[in-house]
Order: sequence, then structure tokens, then C-alpha cells
Amino acid sequence: MHPEANLGAGVIVEAGAVILAGVRIGDGCVLGENSVLGKTPRLGAASTAAPDGPLPDLLIGKNCKIGCGAVLCAGSKLGDNCLVGDGALVRENVLVGDNAVIGAHVVVENKVKIGARTKIQTNAYITALTEIDEDVFIAPCVITTNDNYMGRTEERFMYKGGPKIRRGARVGAGAILLPNVTIGAEAFIAAGSIVTKDVRPGVLFMGAPAKELREVPDKEKLDNP
Repeated sequence: MHPEANLGAGVIVEAGAVILAGVRIGDGCVLGENSVLGKTPRLGAASTAAPDGPLPDLLIGKNCKIGCGAVLCAGSKLGDNCLVGDGALVRENVLVGDNAVIGAHVVVENKVKIGARTKIQTNAYITALTEIDEDVFIAPCVITTNDNYMGRTEERFMYKGGPKIRRGARVGAGAILLPNVTIGAEAFIAAGSIVTKDVRPGVLFMGAPAKELREVPDKEKLDNP
């Protein structure tokens, strides 16, 4: 552990965990074997993801559990009672709300917001600039994207942006969300769908490309009568 790191009371550090400078960890956390906390990303020569300045501390709230081999970068903040699964990667400048779950081998790229109580399941890919509200469910192997030009033109910077997934939405296994789409509150994206346009709140979208099929029943909504 680096001498400039700060651990709260009752933190459990398992074998091989690496805690770098500027890491602040709340009381009662568990840091899994071979996890790395506070890493500064190494970027390629042509990368456009360089931070605007020095990264702030990595902040981890109380009673979080960090899985074996997980990597959390400097400049991010996790709320209380979060779970980060084995082998997951959380890049810099990520904000995670209380009681969120980031599953095993999930990749969360830089400048992402994840709301409280949201669950992101195994092997999902959350691209840079994505916004995910509270109480969202992201099933295994979901892919989000943020660049329609795939790096070939300067014009792409004008339009680059990740999806916005609003409160209570659910995204099924293997779905693909294209850049800048908004998934409305309480919407349901069927497994394997390719979402190319905005989705109204409270509807089921299905297919490739996905189309509106029907309303989500009230009994399946968070705030059902």
C-alpha cells in the first residue's frame, strides 16, 4: 500500500491487492486478491481520451466490495455499498452511485455516470460518455457505442457521445446501443436488439434494428400503482 493512501476502519486487503497514491477507501470495504486501486491509465499515442489535467483521488465509499483482479483508475468515485466484480475495469472520471453493481469482467470506460442501485451484469461494455440513471438493469454482454465514424474523420468529435439510459430502464442480454440514443425511463430493450434511435419511456423495443412493440405493463414498473 502506498503511504499516501488512506484506508478507513475495518478495511480488508486480500493478498496481492495494490493500493496506489491518492486512494481513499471508506470503512468496511473488502479489496479482493490482486485488485489494483488508483491506477493511472496508459494511453496510446493516438488516443483522444487524455484527461484534461491531473486526475483527482480515487474515492471508494463505505462497505464496498472490490473483486479479485479488478482495476479501478484514479479520478473515479464509488458510493457506499457498491460491488465491483472479479476482473472488472473502471476507468478514470467515472461516478458510481450508492448500492450499484458492476459485474465480473465489465468494462466501464472514462467519463461515465452510473446511478444508484443500477446493476450492470457480466461482460457488459459501457463506452465513454455514457449516462446511466438510477435503478437501471444492464444484462450480460450488452454493448454501448459512442462514435458513428469509428475514428476516421475529425467530424466525429462533433457527434461523439454515449447512450443515455434513464431511470428504471432494462436492457436485455447482448443488445447493442448506438451512439447518442436515449433509452426512456422504464423502457425495456429485448435481448439481442440493435437500438438505432431514441426509445420512448415505458415501451418494449425489439429487433435489429429495434422497433417499438408495445407498452411495458404497469405491474413491471418501479412505481406501479
